[in-house]
Amino acid sequence: MSISKISPELFHKLVGLAALELTDEESAYLLTEMNHQLSSVNALLQVPLEENILPTLHGIDCAGAGPRTDVWQPFPTPGEILAGAPETEDGMFAVPDVKGAK
Repeated sequence: MSISKISPELFHKLVGLAALELTDEESAYLLTEMNHQLSSVNALLQVPLEENILPTLHGIDCAGAGPRTDVWQPFPTPGEILAGAPETEDGMFAVPDVKGAK
């Protein structure tokens, strides 16, 4: 399905689905901007591409070792961090109960 322009009827349906409350001025502005964006997308769809081009997140091939492994390393002096807490209990941060949590 290809849409070349968002009609006022479709726009009002979308505004209702999104539960937006817009003034007449805001509606006119947003409809104009959405149609500008739709026009840009339609222009991009006209760019010829070879069939074997796959979608990518960026335009370069990534080379290298890849991400490093995640290795847990304990903090050497946890007492320093706990010393700055307003309240601790059994070597951990003490936090207030969340009301309504079970």
